[in-house]
Amino acid sequence: MKTRGNLIVLSGFAGVGKGTVLKSLFETHEGYAYSVSATTRAPRPGEVNGVHYFFVSKERFEEMIEEDELLEYASYVGNYYGTPRSYVEEKLEDGFDVILEIEVEGALNVRKKVPDAILIYMLPPGARVLQERLKGRGTETDEVIARRMKRAGEEAQRVSEYDYIIVNYDVDDCADQLDALIRSQRLRVRSNLPFITKLQKELKELT
Repeated sequence: MKTRGNLIVLSGFAGVGKGTVLKSLFETHEGYAYSVSATTRAPRPGEVNGVHYFFVSKERFEEMIEEDELLEYASYVGNYYGTPRSYVEEKLEDGFDVILEIEVEGALNVRKKVPDAILIYMLPPGARVLQERLKGRGTETDEVIARRMKRAGEEAQRVSEYDYIIVNYDVDDCADQLDALIRSQRLRVRSNLPFITKLQKELKELT
């Protein structure tokens, strides 16, 4: 029985390991599609249109905003970034669970347009662990790390607006838990209404 996929919105503090967990999830589990964003910035060396991003002009992006073709969008350093609705819908209809990795404001905007989207927030085992992970990346100054920790404290106040949390103790275990959580959503009644309606009709005919 082919069922429509679920739209999964994943958020988490900087340094919590979202990208690493998703990489593990995609390598070890099937049935997922990663949402490809549209952007007005120029492609970087090696980036492929339709794979890394949909590269569009500023005029086209603003047209997409006007025509309500985006689930969410934001402007950053002079460029637009957003999630095309048509791409997500196509993947959902094909039965894929589509994962959209964005920050809190974008996630809540998606919820307004797609009420049955599943919002998951990834958390670290503790604040000190998060701090050590940020330091361990070796790519940021102490000042930047302090700003990211402050930002995490602010974001933590909004975790209650999500549906689920998942704690990243271990990358592969976290990926397995994320997979189990997402797959469980396929058992919801509202995810199986066509099958239920068909069964009801068959039972009526037989009785």
